[in-house]
Amino acid sequence: MKYTIYVCCLLFIACTSSNQKDEIAQLKVPDDLEVKLWATSPKFYNPTNIDIDARGRVWVTEAVNYRNFNNDSTRALHHSQGDRVMILEDKDEDGIAESSKVFVQDKDLIAPMGIAVIGNKVYVSCSPNLIVYTDSNGDDIPDQKEILLTGFGGVDHDHALHAVIGGPDGSLYFNTGNAGPHTVTDKSGWTLRSGSIYTGGSPYNTINSGNRKSDDGKVWVGGLGLKINQDGKGLQVIGHNFRNSYEITIDSKGDKWQNDNDDQVVTCRTSWLMERGNAGYFSTDGTRSWQADQRPDQDIFTAHWHQEDPGVMPAGDRTGAGSPTGVAFYEDDALGESYRGTLLSAEAGRNLIFSYHPSRDRSGYDLGKRNIFLTSLDQDNAAYVWNDSLSNANHNNWFRPSDVGIGTDGAVYVADWYDPVVGGHQMQDTLGFGRIYRISPKNNKLKRPVLDFTSIDGLIKGLLNPAINVRFEAANKLRGLGTKIIPSLSKILADPNPYHRARAIWLLSETGVEGVTLVKDLFNDADEDKKIIAYRALRYAPIDIMPIADKLIHDTSAFLRREIIQSLVDSPYDSKKSILIQAFKSFNPTDRWYLEALGQALEGNEERFMSDIAVESNLKLKNPVEWDNMVEAIVWRLHPKSQINNLAIRANTASITPEYRKRSITALAFINDPKAVEAMIKLATSKSPDVKEQATYWLAFRQSNDWFSLYNWSKWNLNPALERRINEMKVSRSKILDAVLSYDEKKWNAKNMAKDSIGANMILAMIENNTMPKNLIDVISASLLDHKDLSVRIKASQLLDTITKAMNYDISAIAKSPGDANHGQELFLKNCSICHKMGAKGNEIGPDLQLINKKFDKPALLESIIHPSSAIVFGYEAWTIHSKDGQSHFGFIVGENEHSITIKELSGIKQTIALTEIVSRKKQVKSLMPEATAMKLSSQDLTDLSTYLLAKEK
Repeated sequence: MKYTIYVCCLLFIACTSSNQKDEIAQLKVPDDLEVKLWATSPKFYNPTNIDIDARGRVWVTEAVNYRNFNNDSTRALHHSQGDRVMILEDKDEDGIAESSKVFVQDKDLIAPMGIAVIGNKVYVSCSPNLIVYTDSNGDDIPDQKEILLTGFGGVDHDHALHAVIGGPDGSLYFNTGNAGPHTVTDKSGWTLRSGSIYTGGSPYNTINSGNRKSDDGKVWVGGLGLKINQDGKGLQVIGHNFRNSYEITIDSKGDKWQNDNDDQVVTCRTSWLMERGNAGYFSTDGTRSWQADQRPDQDIFTAHWHQEDPGVMPAGDRTGAGSPTGVAFYEDDALGESYRGTLLSAEAGRNLIFSYHPSRDRSGYDLGKRNIFLTSLDQDNAAYVWNDSLSNANHNNWFRPSDVGIGTDGAVYVADWYDPVVGGHQMQDTLGFGRIYRISPKNNKLKRPVLDFTSIDGLIKGLLNPAINVRFEAANKLRGLGTKIIPSLSKILADPNPYHRARAIWLLSETGVEGVTLVKDLFNDADEDKKIIAYRALRYAPIDIMPIADKLIHDTSAFLRREIIQSLVDSPYDSKKSILIQAFKSFNPTDRWYLEALGQALEGNEERFMSDIAVESNLKLKNPVEWDNMVEAIVWRLHPKSQINNLAIRANTASITPEYRKRSITALAFINDPKAVEAMIKLATSKSPDVKEQATYWLAFRQSNDWFSLYNWSKWNLNPALERRINEMKVSRSKILDAVLSYDEKKWNAKNMAKDSIGANMILAMIENNTMPKNLIDVISASLLDHKDLSVRIKASQLLDTITKAMNYDISAIAKSPGDANHGQELFLKNCSICHKMGAKGNEIGPDLQLINKKFDKPALLESIIHPSSAIVFGYEAWTIHSKDGQSHFGFIVGENEHSITIKELSGIKQTIALTEIVSRKKQVKSLMPEATAMKLSSQDLTDLSTYLLAKEK
């Protein structure tokens, strides 16, 4: 698509260096649109989220007091009375907001992340609270403040509570990131309890845990999609196990959309959220990170989102590096009919907004081609400039779209946080500068409608408005009018816009018998859309949905059949059995959405269903070699205990393809039963090298978590030589601490221990615990700092004050200097490959650097090499665990449950340590990665190394 560049504004900005300069911000949009600066500071500051009210005004949540624990509030703009909610308006409709007012400033608002304006109620999301301010008299001053919900984790944290939106079913939808734990009780007394192993990012996010059960008996994990009734009752989880989906949106058909991110280079995504879908960031119970679960043959993206695990939904569009933020779904024709049905996804890390035109694919969605809707760059910045230089004259990398919203006039509004940095819980713009842009059709001035909500005609006009919470407000008022609205809604059923038709269908289902009858008649319509929306709407009507489900399960639409399956998740098995059997008979085994829906509906009844389909469908379950793909898929997803032997047979049958043999082993690994352990042990002796390797992996992995108590693991994988070395080092340690022995004897034992990896780790534990005699530390310092074991060297460099004082590297000068990539490769192999992988070279201890050129520019990469502890990636924080046997384990914690902790040491080996064997554990302040000075790198070395790492061809 061609793009036209528009000069948007002349900005007066201030950098943290206090230098002030004028700059022109250039934004690019598709050539049939234009973008203008609608509002800028000082009308508001640091915008995190926006919403548009029925008068066309833009409401903004500010985060001026963002991360005061990381940012110096004495240097930066600060609001001592709390953060604010602002109202902006373009009264004369000249395309520029001339008025700005404070709606509320509240000490309970610390970097609020979401806002929704619905009638006279303003919902502000600010962990731990979802706050509702009510303006009863319409003077733009709140008359009442209510904490609708509380107990969300993530105080002053990005991975926290996000914005509310109104759904077509009359419910409020919102989400929260994975900075738990979340313990939230709704107005009916129902309690959500969720969490994961994620901590960090803020001094308030120090305690979290997985495997927490809510009042529905479910274990919900990580980031969550949620819905609730407007009265604060009926809290439900609509999706879980995200990392930090910044915002969720729901279109008029009832489809939910979101994006999600991580610090890894290849792992950001945009997704359709299937109801109750598991997004796959953590293990299913939240006790392990994806790093702990990554299998030897999995790429990062597959492992990161657990895409090969039963019970996980498809990941959606893989967008690569970045820091995705707000989302919106465009349903109007004001921009042009081609934009109807467009999903917009803001990407602050990449300085742009993506657009999609999703289309149904089997029972789910294909997002289609990813386009650029708005950008500040000449081309997509796949390198993800998360930390631009303050001295960089090109401030196009400072465009940080935090949210995108649709106005009542059909224009698109974009909030710009505007900062050199995004991520790492930092900001560098001390003025809190921010902007809002307005995108509209080229040479077509959109007019803001005057909405009158005092008549049915006026409310219908509001219902058809493109602003999501405006039409939600209109729908709320229409609901109270009963059958009076049926004639008007019936006319909308013929509207050419399918999203308008959808809004009418939802409301008709709430108008009593007459409206329900009209909705039921839509099942005879050839339009798949109408049938799907009609079924969705009638799920919430006061009728028995079973007869409808029983009839429609024969429909040709796989999407509709999946909707029916998911509507029966909470129904008793006997009442839904025949419907699910029929659903299975028409199942396409390549349709992962459909398979996951069946898995949800059959939870707890897997064995009964397998027995029933064997009878009803005449399936040959007894001969696993003859299974067709339908049977294989359902057994893989349900992994019932009755199929243990059959799965083992398929895994070890040479005539079955390697892919399906591998899937059989995976299914076996998800069965928590002693017989599954025994079957896997037999497979570990298979004559097939692949089967043997995979089975051995699962045995080594599962003994630390789900299979911990199913087998006597002392019989498995014992290393007597290792045990002897441990005992020898323990004896030497006792001699060092013996008050009777001579200094020379102690010194000899200390040197002997320092040569051995296990002994050296014991010494480091003693140094950290202040039990190592001080007169022996100098004796063994050189050995520890130059040890053959990388983990010993790094830990010693953190504990011993013998490292050369930091050099004053000039990053700007280094970045501009020409580098020698060949010498850089030599430096990488010598200093970095021990932990990092680059193509076929190196090890997978730290993050893979093959695509580092897609995440960092040269100044940012140099910053991370010189000061590796300034922004440690989640999952790569250093931990020291001291065990009862005297060992000191040093590395990354990748899994934790009620039995054990799994730590990935710098050798790449994952060690599982029973909690009963742990004396202490401590998170290290510094990164595992040595500083450039510790590696004795000169400025020229850094130039050469960074040149090699950023080269396109390595």
